Amino acid sequence: MVTNKLIALLPDLATFILVVNEGSFTGAAKKLGVTPSALSKLITRLEHALSVKLFERTTRKLIITEAGTQIYDQCVTMVNAAQQAVDISNSEHTEAVGSLTVAAPKAFLSIVLQPIVTPFLNQYPNIELKLKATDGDIDIISEGIDVVFNLTETPTEGLVMKEVGKVNLALCASPDYLKRRGTPKVPTDLLDHDCLYLGETSTDHIWNLEKGEETHTVKVTGRYAVNHSQMRLNGVKDGLGIGIFLDFVIKESLADGSVLPVLDDWTIKGNYHGVIALQYAPTKYMPARLRLFVDYVMEHLSPMLQGSSFTYTE
Repeated sequence: MVTNKLIALLPDLATFILVVNEGSFTGAAKKLGVTPSALSKLITRLEHALSVKLFERTTRKLIITEAGTQIYDQCVTMVNAAQQAVDISNSEHTEAVGSLTVAAPKAFLSIVLQPIVTPFLNQYPNIELKLKATDGDIDIISEGIDVVFNLTETPTEGLVMKEVGKVNLALCASPDYLKRRGTPKVPTDLLDHDCLYLGETSTDHIWNLEKGEETHTVKVTGRYAVNHSQMRLNGVKDGLGIGIFLDFVIKESLADGSVLPVLDDWTIKGNYHGVIALQYAPTKYMPARLRLFVDYVMEHLSPMLQGSSFTYTE
C-alpha cells in the first residue's frame, strides 16, 4: 500500500480500536459524537481498504473476527507509539530533561560560566550539559549548538539575543615592570614598551584606543604573544610587559594588586569588546531545558558579576 493511502487509513484504524474497546457502534459513536450508522460505514470502508472482514455483525452483537483481532493488536501498538511521540513532545516543553550544547570564548567559559555549571547541573539532574570552547565565528545550526555566548559589538543577526552584560578590553602590567620601565601616559607611549598580545591574527598587535574624540592606532611590539588568557596574565605578572585582556580576566588580579591598570582612562576597541550576548536560534517551541538554562544564566550571573567593570542587564 502506498504511503498516501496508508496515511489516509490511520484515523480509521484509530477509530477501529475504539469500536473494539466499546464493543458496539453505539458506544463508540457516543464517545466520538457521531451516529452509529456513520461509524458502521467507516468500518465498512476500512474493511474494503484492507480487504478483510473485521467484525461479524448481528442484530444483537458485534463480534471481532480473528483477522480483526490481529489487526487490532497492531493498531494498539500504532496508537501507543503515537502516544509516546506526544509524551516526548510534551516533556520537551515541560520537563527539565535532555542535552544542551553551549559554546563560548575560552576565557569567558572558564572564568565566568564555569562557576555556575555545577550548581545548574545539581539543580537539574536530568539535563546533560556539553560545553564547547570557541573563539571564532560559529554557525550554531550546522554545529549543533543550542546556546552561544558572543562578546561583541555586533551580535549575530537572525538569532535571539539576551544581553547578559557588557565587556571591555583593558591593559595592565605588573608593579615591578612599571617601576622599571615607567607607566604610559598616552597611547603612543606604548611604542616604548614590551606588549603581550594574542597572536591569533596578523593584526592583533595593532591596538586602537580612543578617549572622547581623540583616537590612536598603535602598532605594539613584544617578545611574547599567546592566545591563552591565563598564560598571558602569568607573563604580565612575571614582568614581561603590558598585556591586553578582557576586563573580567584581570578583575581579581587588579583587586589584589598583582597587576596595575594601564591607560584605564582610554577605551580599547577590538575583538571581544561590547556586549555579552547570549544567543540561540528562534523557535516557537522552546525546549524546557533551553528556557531553564537561559533563565538560570540571566539570574545567577548578576550576583557573580557585582563589582565587575561590566554590568548585568535584564
